[in-house]
Amino acid sequence: MAENKIWFITGTSRGFGRAWTRAALERGDRVAATARDTTSLADLVDEFGDAILPIALDVTDRDADIAAVQQAHAHFGRLDVVVNNAGYGHFGMIEELSEQDVRDQLETNVFGALWITQAAVPLLRAQGGGHIVQVSSIGGVLAFAGLGAYHASKWALEGFTEALAAEVAPFGIRTTLIEPAGFATDWAGDSSKHSTALPEYQEVRDARNAVRAGAARPTAEDTVEALFAAVDAAEPPTRLLLSSAAVDLVLPAYERRVQHWKDWDEVSRTADAKA
Repeated sequence: MAENKIWFITGTSRGFGRAWTRAALERGDRVAATARDTTSLADLVDEFGDAILPIALDVTDRDADIAAVQQAHAHFGRLDVVVNNAGYGHFGMIEELSEQDVRDQLETNVFGALWITQAAVPLLRAQGGGHIVQVSSIGGVLAFAGLGAYHASKWALEGFTEALAAEVAPFGIRTTLIEPAGFATDWAGDSSKHSTALPEYQEVRDARNAVRAGAARPTAEDTVEALFAAVDAAEPPTRLLLSSAAVDLVLPAYERRVQHWKDWDEVSRTADAKA
């Protein structure tokens, strides 16, 4: 196993964040674990003692994000892996989305991750390196009906992270976008939010739900091996799909995209500068 690491993980009350926090602690790492309500971490504190630092945090609060990262860094002396995991899915057709629906989705999934990242980068740069892990989704590279606001947030996360990767690589800071699909978490349950449904889209909703129904799904704990492989690698991946479903959906979709661009190559080139 690689040398023990110090983690900063957001959204650790359940799902991926909870599974990764426990797994890191079990292998002897130390974790600054954030959650809106840190009582959800009481059992981990009882079990692992001062190896875990619970921090109450709403990631939409920029000042609190900066303070939390600085607190964790001061407490442990360094940060090796910063994981932006906090987020949720908003369900609603584009026509159904209210302004507040979209703003709330972006505040958590994009700005929360951005503020944590901005707080972490100068600390990682000063210490000579580190690893920023952004929890995206296959919804950050593909899009499906009824999840437009969520996709907008994850595509934005992927975009600023790709720019970030080029900016911070000279300082020894690595970035990885985690892109899961089809896990048995409460992402589509208690954690999700929903717009007021328009009856005109019921057939679209029914078709979407039929695709998701009945599929066997891996658990958050099933991702631990892949996550550790990524953060322990000498050259970590810039993107990491999680689950066979993710691979089987994304790779053919990209092949279709490339072919589509090729099919329209001649038309694309008509937009070149004219002699």
